[in-house]
Amino acid sequence: MKLRRVLALGAVAAISALTLAACGNKSGASSHKGVLNLSTTAEMPGLDTSKVTDNSSLTALSNTQEGIYRIGKNSKPENALATKTTESKDGLHWTFNLRKNTKWSNGDKVTAKDFVYSWRRTNDPKTASQYAYLFDGVKNADAIQNKKADVKSLGVKAVGDYKLEVTLEKPIPYFKLLLGFPIFFPQDQKVVDKYGSKYGMSANKQVYNGPFKVEGWTGTNTKWKWVKNNSYWDKSAVKTNTINFQVVKEGNTALNLYNSGKIDRTQLQGSQVANYKNNKDYTYFQGSTSAYLELNEEKVPAFKNQKIRQALSLALDRKQLVNNVLEDGSKAATGLIPTKLTKNPKTGADFANDSKVADTTDHNLAKAKQLLKEGEKEAGISSLNFTLLADDTSGTKQNSEFLQSQFEKLPGVKVSLQNVPFKNRLTKSANGDFDAVITLWGADYNDPYTYSSLFTSDNSQNNGKWKNSEYDTLIQNSANKDANDKQKRYDDLVNAEKILTKDVGIVPLYWGTASGSGPMLQKSYVKGVIYNSAGVNFNYKNVEVK
Repeated sequence: MKLRRVLALGAVAAISALTLAACGNKSGASSHKGVLNLSTTAEMPGLDTSKVTDNSSLTALSNTQEGIYRIGKNSKPENALATKTTESKDGLHWTFNLRKNTKWSNGDKVTAKDFVYSWRRTNDPKTASQYAYLFDGVKNADAIQNKKADVKSLGVKAVGDYKLEVTLEKPIPYFKLLLGFPIFFPQDQKVVDKYGSKYGMSANKQVYNGPFKVEGWTGTNTKWKWVKNNSYWDKSAVKTNTINFQVVKEGNTALNLYNSGKIDRTQLQGSQVANYKNNKDYTYFQGSTSAYLELNEEKVPAFKNQKIRQALSLALDRKQLVNNVLEDGSKAATGLIPTKLTKNPKTGADFANDSKVADTTDHNLAKAKQLLKEGEKEAGISSLNFTLLADDTSGTKQNSEFLQSQFEKLPGVKVSLQNVPFKNRLTKSANGDFDAVITLWGADYNDPYTYSSLFTSDNSQNNGKWKNSEYDTLIQNSANKDANDKQKRYDDLVNAEKILTKDVGIVPLYWGTASGSGPMLQKSYVKGVIYNSAGVNFNYKNVEVK
C-alpha cells in the first residue's frame, strides 16, 4: 500500500515498573460499548481517492468508501457494490452489475458513471496520481499516463447507471484484489468539482458511501473519528457507532493509554514485546511489509556507483537491527520481497528463498570497506557525506541512529539525520528532496508485482531513480507476454528480484512489522475486526465493542 504507503518504522521503548503493573487490568468488558478507541503513529495526509498513498489515509478510505468489492477474510474479494461479475474466457472483458439505490453521504446516487469518472481522473496526468500505475493492464491506461492517448479512451464504460464494463489489454491475475483497493473506488464528480484543490483535504470536503464517515479531521489535526454512515446500503451490518483516532508517536505513551483503558489496541515496540508476549491480550498480526533504504542517485552522484551502494549494504548488521533494536518479530531482509507472500507454482518454495542472492546482505564490514575504497576511486571522491531522511517518531529516530552508527564505521563516511513528520517525509520522498530515505512498503495485494513494479525506470514510486534495462524487461514480460504462464511469470519476477538485490537498487533492511502489523495488545471485548497482511490491513465494517 503503497505510496508510500510508506509506513512509520517501529520503535524501541523501555517499560517502567508502573506500566507493567497496570498490564491487563481493563481487558474484560468495555465501558464504551459501540465505541472503538484507536491510536495511530502518523498524521493522516489526505482523503483524495486519486492521490492517497499512505497507510492511514488508505485505511480511512477503505472503511468509509466502497468499491466493486470489499476485501474480506483471507484476502477474499466479496461483493460490495457489485451484485454480479461476468468475465470473458480470455480474461480481457469484465462486466459488473452494480447494486441499485446506493447513495453517497450527501444523498447523491452512486452509479457506474462515478467509477468511470474516478478511474479517468486517476489516470489523467494532470491529477499526478502516484498510484495510477496500478491501472497497468487496463486498456490505454499506460498511454494516457504517458500523454499518448486521450483520457476518454480508458477501458472503462458505464452502461446506464448500474452496469460497468472494463476492457483490459492483458490478463491481470490479481484484478479482483485491485478492485477492492481504494484507488479503484468511485468518486462523486460534483463534489470533486465543488472543492477543487481542497477536495479530500479535510473531512467535510469529501463524501462517503461506505460503512463510516470521517468527522473532525481538518487536514492538520491529530484527532479525528469515523461515525456510522446511515446512508450506507448495508448499515444494519455496522455494529459500531464511532471509531476514535488519535496520533501517538511515543511507544510508552501508547502503552500507558492502553493500560489505562483509553485506547483499545496498541502496537508493541522494542522491549515491550518480551514483557507482554504472555499477556492475555497479546496478538501478532503477520505483516507483508518490507523496509528498505532508497539512495537518491540523481541528487548524490556517488550513489550511482554500484560498489558504494554495495558497501553501504554490507556495512549493516541486520540481525542486530531486528534483534536488539526493533525487537518486534521482524526478520532481517535478504531482498525486497518478504517471505510468505507467494510460492513457486512448481516446487512450492517461498519466493524470498528462490530470489535470494548469496553474500549480498550479510554483514561484512571488511568487504564493505574494500568496496567503498574501490567505489570512491571510481567515482573520483575521497569521502562520502549524506543526510538520512526518516520519520520523527521516537522509534524511527532510534532506528535512524542505528543506521548512522553502522554507516559511520566505514572510513570517511559521515551521515547526518533529518527526522520530520510522516506527512513531510512523504512529500520530500515524492519530490526527490532527500539524499537517502528510510521507506516501508506494505503489499497492496498478494503478488510479488506489488513490490517489483516499484523499481522500474519510469515508476513514480522509484524515488531513488535506480535504473536497469534488464530489470525493466523482466517486469514487462511478467505483466505481458508471460502473464498467462504462471511459471514463466514467476521466474521473470524471481530473476528481476535477483538483479535488484545484486545491484543494490535499494538497501534492504527488514521484513515484517510496521504501523498496522506485528505484535500488539488488543482488548478482548473488541470483536469482528478482519485483518489481512496485504492491501489495506484492517476492515472494520463488522467490528463490535462489547
